[in-house]
Amino acid sequence: MAQRMPLRRRRRTKIVATLGPASSTPEVIERLFRAGADVFRLNFSHGSHADHAERIAIIRALEKKVDRPIGILADVQGPKLRVGKFQAGRVQLQTGQPFRLDLSPTPGDVRRVQLPHPEIIQAAGIGTTLLLDDGKLRLRVTRKRDDHLETEVVVGGPLSDRKGVNVPDVVLPIPALTEKDRADLAFVLEQGVEYIGLSFVQRPEDVAEAKAIAAGRAWIMVKLEKPQAIDNLGEIVKLADCVMVARGDLGVECPPEEVPLIQKRIVRTARAAGKPVVVATQMLESMIGSPSPTRAEASDVATAVFDGADAVMLSAETAAGQYPYEAVNIMDRIVARVEQDPGWRTLTDAERPQPERSSAGAIAAAARQVAGTMEAEAIATFTSTGSTTLRVARERPDCPIIGLTASEQTARRLAVVWGVHPLPSSEPHSMTDMVAKAIRAAAQEGFAKHGDEVVVTAGVPFGTPGTTNALRVAVVK
Repeated sequence: MAQRMPLRRRRRTKIVATLGPASSTPEVIERLFRAGADVFRLNFSHGSHADHAERIAIIRALEKKVDRPIGILADVQGPKLRVGKFQAGRVQLQTGQPFRLDLSPTPGDVRRVQLPHPEIIQAAGIGTTLLLDDGKLRLRVTRKRDDHLETEVVVGGPLSDRKGVNVPDVVLPIPALTEKDRADLAFVLEQGVEYIGLSFVQRPEDVAEAKAIAAGRAWIMVKLEKPQAIDNLGEIVKLADCVMVARGDLGVECPPEEVPLIQKRIVRTARAAGKPVVVATQMLESMIGSPSPTRAEASDVATAVFDGADAVMLSAETAAGQYPYEAVNIMDRIVARVEQDPGWRTLTDAERPQPERSSAGAIAAAARQVAGTMEAEAIATFTSTGSTTLRVARERPDCPIIGLTASEQTARRLAVVWGVHPLPSSEPHSMTDMVAKAIRAAAQEGFAKHGDEVVVTAGVPFGTPGTTNALRVAVVK
């Protein structure tokens, strides 16, 4: 019990930290966990399978050491659209000049360059916008042929070899999973990670394909980074297991003034669906090279917490930055401080979606109401797949949620869910046993003491996925 107590988080919103060259040793990964990281992200745009396998092994060893479930997110790369190479390595494009994008592998010059993606040429039309180098350059299609696009440079600038291409205006006939992604998926599913980050999602079919491959072995976390995905937001969120607001590419393909509103819309939609939602990208970007964030970055993290996100994420800050520990530590402090503010609770209650129109939804809403009325110290949920705990987390109760499960995999998955303290527990064999396990866990984990009340909810018969139909109030003795 003494070992567990210091590791109880004093906040509801979770923290995802990306691992990389700056954070690959057991010592640094443990420091990040103790500073506040609940989930570790592995970025498959970088590193070999051997590198990632080593990090997974370190996380699993840490999990045993601290006796805490830790989630692992494997973020697969997705299609990378890029121009070809230039004769001199780079050119300077002038606003107003013509510029051709074609299929020829001949190194380019100031007049043309290869676009090795016939799908873009096929999908583009007159007036289509192409963004190069993270949106720094903007082209508009003026003529289209089977093997090339003639464009006008709308916003010029330097362009060098292999810079990225974004096409915000059209749905591209490109699958979300490349051959590399499929190989990475096979690897991470064998490794037993909890979540798979799915890039380049445009349509619900992209999510369905990934879910079919995962076959329940991992949750699919859809990265919403393309305008076409926002157009299909409701259907995509319905199919996904969890969602990420990937503001990097979203900020390239959408006008900057739209991104905060899109973030709020995604978080609201995910909350209504009861799906965990992570806000990511550039949250504490300056901490890649600075030991403290800007005030604007602190406000950005706070905004995500006020919006109701389940988790906030650090990318290069912990993967490649000079201050990975400090970045996690200050994010933990910002989140905890926001959640102490009365305005946060007022806003959280005001934004609560209507209960799901089902017996399970009604029980989850009742658990929150009963806990609030009685000022219970915790809500203990028993779950096999995570659905009971997710329903209670959707209600955003005042008190902590103890997510009890006989499945080690489910306990790890719950690491990303708002307000949940995941805890492996043997399957209860009766209602009396369920209550006894709940109050024992609440006491041992430091949530309640003698005489305190705990609300307990579960699905009966026990071990049956998808049922939430039992509610009890128990007193710690």
